Amino acid sequence: MHLARFPRLSLGQFPTPLEALPNLSRFLGGPTLYIKRDDNTGLASGGNKTRKLEFLLADAVRQGADVVITQGATQSNHVRQTIAGAAKIGLKTQILLERRVEKFGEDYQRSGNVLLDNLLGGTVVDHLPAGTDMQQAMETLADTLRAQGHKPYVIPGGGSNPIGALGYVACAEELLYQSSQQRLRIDRIVHATGSTGTQAGLLAGLEATNSGIPVLGISVRAPRAKQEENVYALAARTWQLLGARGEFPRDRVVVNSDYVGEGYGLPTSGTLEALRLLAQLEGILLDPVYTGKGMAGLIDLIRKGLFKKDEHVVFIHTGGSAGLFGYRQLLEQQG
Repeated sequence: MHLARFPRLSLGQFPTPLEALPNLSRFLGGPTLYIKRDDNTGLASGGNKTRKLEFLLADAVRQGADVVITQGATQSNHVRQTIAGAAKIGLKTQILLERRVEKFGEDYQRSGNVLLDNLLGGTVVDHLPAGTDMQQAMETLADTLRAQGHKPYVIPGGGSNPIGALGYVACAEELLYQSSQQRLRIDRIVHATGSTGTQAGLLAGLEATNSGIPVLGISVRAPRAKQEENVYALAARTWQLLGARGEFPRDRVVVNSDYVGEGYGLPTSGTLEALRLLAQLEGILLDPVYTGKGMAGLIDLIRKGLFKKDEHVVFIHTGGSAGLFGYRQLLEQQG
């Protein structure tokens, strides 16, 4: 896949562990479950965005940027890791936050990732209402900074463009190597899909190695048709960036949007059950926005008999446990 030809920084601790989930597997009575611990990437409490930022911030350095601009929802894991990665290489960050979730009060607006954003030294320029064209807002901010003599580098929400998706091309390679070392046959990979970079990168990486392993994305916000269209578009662009031959196969993109619930950042009863089960059976903290919904989908699909008992299923833990503190009131109410 020739990833060595792309600029890359060392920001995380890789490889992340690939662990069995024996207690959860027994509890559910379905396939044998494993978890890829990308919550353990190490950068400012970890998460999947670190992989993307190794390529994105390397590109920022290559272009001579002196400030990084990015955006996300109030409790964005991506924003936290971007601020941390930029700080590590001596770049300032300017952040736009979108108020997608309003119902959880002051804890949500001030604790969790928001607290860490401030501690890490990020400058939150504005809190914008839900539905704002955040990409356009970043471009406007970039124009302002250029007029002041700066050279900004704009990172899209979630770090999800072809350069960022290279991080999960690398993860696909890493996962295949680990499965070989552990003599583990992987029958399916499942993860939470939002801004699409994780799924697109995994798909491109797995396709480039002819692994044949299917990937199921559990959507945390968009309807299935829209999410699959977005994932495919980025996977195809990542495929081209890699210099792979032919067109990326559309049928590799599979998304289930049955577990979105009321919307982005709003946990369902299944989300809350998944948080408790992983914590109390395996000592692993998921998050209420992404991995909680992704695991809720996996658990429900196991109960519905989607997987055979002799299958081996790997769940990608994309991090985000810092966001739990923003949901304190909801978690306390649920006991």
